[in-house]
Amino acid sequence: MSKNLLDTKDYIVFFIYFIIVAAYGLYIYNKKKSASAGSKDYFLAEGSLTWWAIGASLIASNISAEQFIGMSGSGFKMGLAIATYEWMAAATLIVVAVFFIPVYLKNRIFTMPQFLHQRYNSTVAMIMAVFWLLLYIVVNLTSILYLGALAVSSISGFDINLCMYAIAAFAIIITLGGMKVIGYTDVIQVFFLILGGLATTYLALNLVSEHYGAEGILRGYAVMTQKASEHFHMILKPDNESYIDLPGLTVLAGGMWIVNLNYWGCNQYITQRALGADLNTARGGIQVGAFLKLLMPVIVVLPGIAAYVLYKDGAFQTEMLQDGTINPDRAYPVLLNLLPAGLKGLSFAALTAAVVASLAGKANSIATIFTLDIYQKAIKKEASERNLVMVGKITIIVAMILGVVIAPHLGIDKKGGFQFIQEYTGFFSPGIFAMFILGFFWKKTTSNAALFATLGGFSLSVLLKKLPLIIDLEFLQAFGFSKLVKQENGTMLYEIPFLDRMGFVFLFCALGMYIISTIENKKGVSPKGLEVDPSMFKTTRSFAVGALIIIGILVALYTVYW
Repeated sequence: MSKNLLDTKDYIVFFIYFIIVAAYGLYIYNKKKSASAGSKDYFLAEGSLTWWAIGASLIASNISAEQFIGMSGSGFKMGLAIATYEWMAAATLIVVAVFFIPVYLKNRIFTMPQFLHQRYNSTVAMIMAVFWLLLYIVVNLTSILYLGALAVSSISGFDINLCMYAIAAFAIIITLGGMKVIGYTDVIQVFFLILGGLATTYLALNLVSEHYGAEGILRGYAVMTQKASEHFHMILKPDNESYIDLPGLTVLAGGMWIVNLNYWGCNQYITQRALGADLNTARGGIQVGAFLKLLMPVIVVLPGIAAYVLYKDGAFQTEMLQDGTINPDRAYPVLLNLLPAGLKGLSFAALTAAVVASLAGKANSIATIFTLDIYQKAIKKEASERNLVMVGKITIIVAMILGVVIAPHLGIDKKGGFQFIQEYTGFFSPGIFAMFILGFFWKKTTSNAALFATLGGFSLSVLLKKLPLIIDLEFLQAFGFSKLVKQENGTMLYEIPFLDRMGFVFLFCALGMYIISTIENKKGVSPKGLEVDPSMFKTTRSFAVGALIIIGILVALYTVYW
């Protein structure tokens, strides 16, 4: 254990958080456990979560160390542009609530592999079930664990391995209670997450204000926009060094939609929160999540920009260094360590809450897919409800142990957690999204077409990634589809921006699926279409008003910070 960086007051605040979450989780578990002991109740909290619990759980599961640390680091490096992941997610959630959730609920779909089995066939479903398990454990669970432990260790001073074990154990305790416990404790987690996050933002803006002889956070924000005006543009130009990550208008009309629609609409980890509710409750919860996403850049991006402004004017010259070079991901921990006693404990609790909630949600999704889509379908078809719940609990523990064992060996800290997750999921996302979107709304889509999207999408993603090694892509620069990037070996190559690659792969997959399905339809193949009725997409007046408010806010934000 290294030098302790927390004060007694910080520990008091943190343990208050821990006791509240643990006690409330136990209360929910004891209150709800007698209502139903079935697997659907355990994995999905069927009919138990309210709209506000669903909304809080969506955000608690989504926001983790890669946002607090990674997005603040990106704020330091590229500025407000990284907020597009959060703000475009708000728009995406409205689309998911209106068009995706009704299809799932109408067809009684509880897991993503179940959708594939019901819409295509058992082969497609089993392939994707195994893929999602591997992805969730090897990529998502490990990155959340490692980055969370790294962040907690940098603030508390405790050994990173000890932090990883403690976080994993806390997450297991919450997860074993089932989705009801996760959903309702997430409300508390989000409270601490937002309150602690806002405390850090307040400190950051106040530091900027005081550094330049002003007073108040509003003045601090004004100073930031003056001293780092280049950090307050949402749409990056091709000459910006971060264009390879956020290529101009692609964030509004290209690959960013695929990233978000796949994540929020075709992802067991996220959609599971709403699949056990009725339509209006699910939509209300998703809309709450959309409003909270509008707030997230204030918590996770502004502190990074504030650290950049202070660094540029001579502050944090040694604190921002790692191995002799600037590491933007140190921005958030550096600010946290400046918080006064008590407030640091609150922010420490916020970061821990974000990590634990994300781990609990991910572990529950892993257990749901393994139990309902692999164990029940391929291993023990006649398993009792009690047996399914027990298998789910064992899966949670095994998955967390695997995550703890694997995480330190993946080099996650070297890649950067946010980039690590995006890089590996991005090879599959376009094909999966094409398979889902055509499966939803085009009844002629066939199973072979779905398999093509999965395998062909991955193959083309790898090809486009490696293409710069084969041919010179400078000619694409005129269209904004390539940028000169320095490679690890020091050479310079023109690469296609990540989000543009995803857009190209999606179009390729969709076109290929259309051609294959059309050919098979002519041969007499009759696909299994889902029950889809235009009346399903009609919303309540209150939801429509909320959606218009969200869209209006987004239009205003992108207009002001274009």
